This record gives sequence, C-alpha cells and structure tokens, in this order.
Amino acid sequence: MLTAFKFVMFFGLIVCALSACLARRLLISVAIFMSYSVIMSILWVVLKSPDLAITEAAVGAGVTSVLFFVTLKRIRAIGEDEKHE
Repeated sequence: MLTAFKFVMFFGLIVCALSACLARRLLISVAIFMSYSVIMSILWVVLKSPDLAITEAAVGAGVTSVLFFVTLKRIRAIGEDEKHE
C-alpha cells in the first residue's frame, strides 16, 4: 500500500526524470539528475533495501555527477552557458 510519503517521492521521481530530459542547459540537467538519485536512494531506504540506497547515493548522486561536471568543464559547456546569458 502506498503511503502519502511514497506517493510524493514517486511523483518527485517522475518530475525529476522528465525535467532532466527536457532541461535546455546541461548544468541544470545534471543537477536535476543528482536530485533524482537522492530521491531514489531515499526510496530504497523506505523500501527496506539499505544496500541499494548506499549504492545509489554513492554512484548516482556522487561519482556519476562528478564525472558529468568534469566532462562539462572539459568540453567547456559550463563556461559557454554562462556567456550566452
């Protein structure tokens, strides 16, 4: 049975997934992806799977996001977004 908290978290996952795909700026998309991973790790804890929660937090919100930020910096996508505004 879905509690109100689980329903809000699942709705947040859907919103984050759609927002990450539809975001025009790459930096914003990576930040939304980080929030998606954090919400997913909270849901893993609620679903009583702490090992997956730790893995999701470490890999999804941690390592993958850092790699995205480094990649955006190396291809100069972060600096280019700021100049066009």
